[in-house]
Amino acid sequence: MKESECISPSFPLKKGKVDSPPTYSYWKDAWGRLCQNVPAFSGLIFLVFLIVCAIFIPMLSSHTYYETHLHLKNSPPSSSSWFGTDELGRDLFTRIWWGARISLFVGITAAVIDMLIGVVYGAFAGMIGGKTEELMMRITDVLYSLPHLLIVILLVVIMKPGIGTIIIALTITGWINMARIIRGQILQIKNQDFVLAAYMLGASRSRILFRHLIPNAVGTIITTMTLTIPSAIFAEAFLSFLGLGVQAPVASWGTMASDGLSALRYYPWRLFFPASFISLTMLSLNLLGDGVRDAFDPRLRT
Repeated sequence: MKESECISPSFPLKKGKVDSPPTYSYWKDAWGRLCQNVPAFSGLIFLVFLIVCAIFIPMLSSHTYYETHLHLKNSPPSSSSWFGTDELGRDLFTRIWWGARISLFVGITAAVIDMLIGVVYGAFAGMIGGKTEELMMRITDVLYSLPHLLIVILLVVIMKPGIGTIIIALTITGWINMARIIRGQILQIKNQDFVLAAYMLGASRSRILFRHLIPNAVGTIITTMTLTIPSAIFAEAFLSFLGLGVQAPVASWGTMASDGLSALRYYPWRLFFPASFISLTMLSLNLLGDGVRDAFDPRLRT
């Protein structure tokens, strides 16, 4: 039998270039997974809308967050004041968006600082190993055992209440979770073949750490940071609600909720709007964090 007769006629050979399936990069594939996740993508859209409004609405508004009109105090929502006014006649619509600036700034800043400290600390501990790693992780255990609220109260007593104090209080122990996660990720990656090959080629530890290990853990880093932001925003609102955060007349969702709580029975809109924005922002960030985690999870890749 000839060789040509062994070939099935239903599978003819074609000359020329064979079409191959399209290839996607890691980032493009993760973005595609995130876009297909409807709750996470909806949360992302709301957060983009929130950021844009927080930037531009206070600039375009005819009111300021501190401007008082006592003859308009406790006015219900209307065409002139969409969210009503507070006990001093200040426009709640403008104050809500000023509060969004503070909440987003505190949340994002605290998350970025936690990421920088936690990644460097956890990656170095996982890379160095031995007794040094053991000592570094025991230090994190001691810091993690300290009551968070107690640290904040002590800082407020020593320092003046404000945004800077809140950020410092949130980041003193906030980086520990990031450090633990990154340490575990580095311990898994550093035993892989490409890292051992870099060792054999004479690469230094610092080069391996910053050129190979940390870049391969970037998905875990982004996921952890995304889930840290809502915790920081809620902590800022909680501290401001207790009077330990930003001080009057600066507008914050926490301070507005604290002021509106006493007026809930007669002027419910004063509590409804700041509480609603806190809830929606927390929900959107958690949905986005879950979506980012699923998008970067290697077990979900096909």
